[in-house]
Amino acid sequence: MSGLKQELGLAQGVGLLSTSLLGTGVFAVPALAAQLAQGDSLWAWPLLIALVFPIAIAFAALGRHFPSAGGAAHFVGMAFGPRMAKVTAWLFLSVIPVGLPAALQIAAGFWQATLGWSANGLLLVQIATLMAIWLLGTRSAGSSANIQTLIAILVVALVAAIWWKGGIRPAHIPWPALDEISPPKLFHALAVMFWCFVGLEAFAHLATEFRQPERDFPRALLLGLLVAGLVYWGCTVAVLHFHAYGEHQAAAASLPAIVVQLFGQHALWIACVIGYLACFASVNIYTQSFARLVWSQAQSKPGSALAQLSAGQAPVNALSAVVGSCLLFTLLIYALDLPLDTLLVYANGIFVLIYLLCMLAGCRILLGRSRWMAAVGTLLCLLLLVIIGWKSLYALAMLVLIWLVLPRGKA
Repeated sequence: MSGLKQELGLAQGVGLLSTSLLGTGVFAVPALAAQLAQGDSLWAWPLLIALVFPIAIAFAALGRHFPSAGGAAHFVGMAFGPRMAKVTAWLFLSVIPVGLPAALQIAAGFWQATLGWSANGLLLVQIATLMAIWLLGTRSAGSSANIQTLIAILVVALVAAIWWKGGIRPAHIPWPALDEISPPKLFHALAVMFWCFVGLEAFAHLATEFRQPERDFPRALLLGLLVAGLVYWGCTVAVLHFHAYGEHQAAAASLPAIVVQLFGQHALWIACVIGYLACFASVNIYTQSFARLVWSQAQSKPGSALAQLSAGQAPVNALSAVVGSCLLFTLLIYALDLPLDTLLVYANGIFVLIYLLCMLAGCRILLGRSRWMAAVGTLLCLLLLVIIGWKSLYALAMLVLIWLVLPRGKA
């Protein structure tokens, strides 16, 4: 189906996924996890990676065998029919009201740390970020990949510099004894931390834009997951080592505060710029993925403006619709003053539900070892919904609402 450019290589894919996973979470979530679970968060990251890895393998297999700009909706449609594909697509798009504004809030927070801007100034930063993403999205995915690979290198370099200057050594890391771990605190932290590993489903929308999707897409997905997991764990070690967490400071300010402590006040702007760029990268890949999903769904109506590509083979009309919707909800959330952690957990519920639908699809259309990984992923997604708790009802309610509202004759 795709008229999109096939220009992504393995390194670009790793850069895209790792920045998608690191993005908005790398500066904020380690501090949130430390605040919720203290030292137990050191075990929470390996546990979360273990939970996500079978899901990632199943996604890699789906993207390898069935590459499509439709991503999760395409996989679910192959397994359960076109109506369920439409439901999944709209469920994914229902992240826009909570997920993208939350990411923009985190991105804008770095400007507050640097310049001390007011809420109105931060809103302008969020709007300007959306406009920059729109401009970048008018070009092909290769442009985003090159920029985001550079951002990934900057994030890794920053964390490595903190460990080096702070004298952090693996032998000195205070791992809590397993019998001292508090399950309620651990589960509460995991419910927030899962935000860091949403991005696999967005990455799936770019599978058709790899030069060799059968070889490079699964490798990029798994390598990007491991890189992101190691960086998150390294950030949490630093946050705990310097006690840079708590209600006395914004979560996104934790790593910048460590940088100032180690390198001086003049280094604050470097940390904040890298933090903002990481957030920009994450919001960018999600916005581009949403645009590709809208474009792929519009193919059933070739005359639709959303089904058209620009001269540069980019879905600009679909991108404009996504950016416009995000702008609307960003303004609404600003007016309602909704808290960040609430937005994150509600968005996580939708992502886990989409993962669950994809794992169920994998159980049906994959073969061999990949099918077993999809089955394990199904059980893990159910466990994650339980961990999220009653806030997962938002995602379930959206699923039921979309199913009821979607016209049956147009599925």
